[in-house]
Amino acid sequence: MEEINCKLLVIGSGPGGYVCGIRAGQLGVDTIVVEAKAHGGTCLNVGCIPSKALIHAAEEFAKATQFTEPNSLGISVQKPVIDMKQTIAWKDGIVARLNGGVGALLKRAGVRAIIGHARFRDGKSVIVKTDMGEQLIHAEKIVIATGSVPFEIPSLPFGGDVISSTGALALTSVPSKLIVVGGGYIGLEIGTAMAKLGAEVTVVEFASKILPQYDKELTKPVADRLETLGVTVMLNAKAEGLNANKDGLKVTLDGGDSVELPFDKVLVAVGRKPCTQDVGLEELSLRMNGAFIQIDDRCQTSMRDVYAIGDVTGEPMLAHRAIAQGEMAAEIVAGGPQAWDKQCIPAVCFTDPEIVTAGLSPEETGELALETVVGKFPFTANGRAMTMENEVGSIRVVARADNHVILGIQATGAGISELAAVFALAIEMGARLEDIAGTIHAHPTQSEGLQEAALKALGHAIHI
Repeated sequence: MEEINCKLLVIGSGPGGYVCGIRAGQLGVDTIVVEAKAHGGTCLNVGCIPSKALIHAAEEFAKATQFTEPNSLGISVQKPVIDMKQTIAWKDGIVARLNGGVGALLKRAGVRAIIGHARFRDGKSVIVKTDMGEQLIHAEKIVIATGSVPFEIPSLPFGGDVISSTGALALTSVPSKLIVVGGGYIGLEIGTAMAKLGAEVTVVEFASKILPQYDKELTKPVADRLETLGVTVMLNAKAEGLNANKDGLKVTLDGGDSVELPFDKVLVAVGRKPCTQDVGLEELSLRMNGAFIQIDDRCQTSMRDVYAIGDVTGEPMLAHRAIAQGEMAAEIVAGGPQAWDKQCIPAVCFTDPEIVTAGLSPEETGELALETVVGKFPFTANGRAMTMENEVGSIRVVARADNHVILGIQATGAGISELAAVFALAIEMGARLEDIAGTIHAHPTQSEGLQEAALKALGHAIHI
C-alpha cells in the first residue's frame, strides 16, 4: 500500500472542499484533496448548476410557447418543440466545463487531487480506495467536506420510477405525469420547470404550506404562479408509498381520506442528509449534533486538527456557506486567526418568481422582541419590471426602529436572485435605512425597489 504524507487533507471536493484546497494551496500549505466521484460535488454535478440549467431551458420554452398565442408584445411563433436529450447534453456540457475547471484550479494551486473513496483509519490517517489500488494518507490536519445526499423515505425508496433530484436532472424525456413529494425549494424548482416543459405536475406536501421556511408574503406569488401553470398542490397530505401495481402513489389527505395518484415519475424531494456513512467516522471521537458533525466558530470539531465544513455540519445547507467555511478553514490551517462572524447568509429559492432572504424577517425580529420599522415596495410600481413583463413580487426591508440599522431584506420577483449579494452586503456592512435611501440607484432597474423600500420605511416613499 502506497503511503503519502501531507500537511492538510481535504475529504470531498464540493464547493467547500475544493475552495478549501485551492486557498490552502495558495497559502503554501501542502494539500491533498480526495474526491469520491467528480470535482464540484453535488452542487456542480447534480444540484445547483444543472438544476439552474434545466430551469433556464424550461423558462425559454415557456416563453416560446407563450408567443404561439396573441400577446401584448406582438410576437408570433409556431408551436415550439423541445428535445430533452439535447437539453440534457447541453446541461452536461456545462457541468463538464466547470468540473474540468475545478481540477485545473486545484492543479494550478499546487494541490494533489486524488479520485477515490476515503475512509478514516484514525484522526491522522485515511485509507483511500482508488482504481489503482489503496493509498494510505497521513495528514497533520484534516477537513471533512463530504457534503450531503437526498433524504430517502422508507416507504418510497429510490429506484425505478421513484427518483431523487439527481434522477430528475438526468431525465431525457418529459414525464406526462410527475408527482413531487415535498413542497420545499428543491421540489418546487424542478416541479415548476417540468410544468413549463409540459408535464402534469402534482405536489404532495406534508405541511400546511409550501416553502415552510418562508413567510406567506414571500410565498404567495409562487403559489399563484403554480396555479397559473396548472400545478396541483396538495397540502397536509402524506405520501404513503406505491400501490401494488406500482403505478399509483397512495396519499393520505388531511382528515384521513386516502387517494391514489397515477404517475409516470415520482420525485421525492423531502430534504437532504449529511453524507457521513462509510467514511469511518466511528474511528474518530467526534461530538455530533444529531446526524451532523458539531463544530465551533473556527470549523473545529471536538478532535484536535480535525475540521468539518459544509452540509455535514448542518443547516443552512447552502453551497455558498460551504465556500465561506472552506476558505476560512484553509486560512486557519495556515495559521490565521479567522473565526466565523458572518451577520447573515443569503438564501435563494429559484422558483417562479424567485425568492431571496438575507438576515431577519419581521416574524423573527418579533420573536426577539426587537422594535422595527418595515418598508415594502411592489414591482407593480417599478418601470423596469413593467418593461420586462415581470411585475409580480416586491422588496421588503426590516430595520431597527431606534437607529435604522438594517436587520433583514427579503424579496420575491423575477431575476431577484442577482440582488442577493447587495442585500447581504448591506447587512454585513451595518448599513442604515438612510444609507440605502441616500445611495443613487441606476434607473431603470429592479434594484431601485430596494431604495424605495428604504424610503418607505423612513416614511417618505416617492413612487408609491
